[in-house]
Amino acid sequence: MSPSIFIVEDEPELAALVADYARAAGYVPSVFGDGVRALEAIRADPPALVVLDLMLPGLDGLSVCRELRSFSAVPVVMVTARVEEIDRLLGLELGADDYLCKPFSPRELMARIKAILRRAGPPLPVRALAVDGAARRASIHGRLLDLTPSEFAILAALARRPGQVFSRAQLLDAARADSLDATDRAIDSHIKNLRRKIEAAAPGLEAIRSIYGVGYRCDI
Repeated sequence: MSPSIFIVEDEPELAALVADYARAAGYVPSVFGDGVRALEAIRADPPALVVLDLMLPGLDGLSVCRELRSFSAVPVVMVTARVEEIDRLLGLELGADDYLCKPFSPRELMARIKAILRRAGPPLPVRALAVDGAARRASIHGRLLDLTPSEFAILAALARRPGQVFSRAQLLDAARADSLDATDRAIDSHIKNLRRKIEAAAPGLEAIRSIYGVGYRCDI
């Protein structure tokens, strides 16, 4: 399957030109005129790479890059008419993989995209669930979950070893080590609440499975 490239650019003629070159280079391009729509699309179906204009209407390219890096490591090539060093540094510090100033050669852009994708290698499977223990934050497809301390501790324990079955006692130990509101009878209730919150964030996603007579398993 050909790699998909998202082109986030509010100049229609330039976006169409880059898309034409991307197709000729063997990529599948999608064009977005604003950052909000692009972020929604990246969350739903991450591309191989994003070409991101700095000067976008509404949410600018730096803000898009900052938000993107909160949930994805997809490579980003930032393009802009602003050539000041501070802009280049900000773009790279916020997680852009490369930087190209307008006017640029579409052939050079394709060469840079090819080099970045070659370094990145084949894409890794993207887990729907992301748990950040340091920040005590969990998300599904980039959508933050509002969890109690016990719920977070249980989900974190499950997420650390996807596919492994945890007994109620093991999950209770994990919750007690991290929270004061964990009790023997509360594990099933916490699991029920976790499922409800995950379902609200990602309808149809069965993240936590019950293993009859044993316990629970995380499959994402």
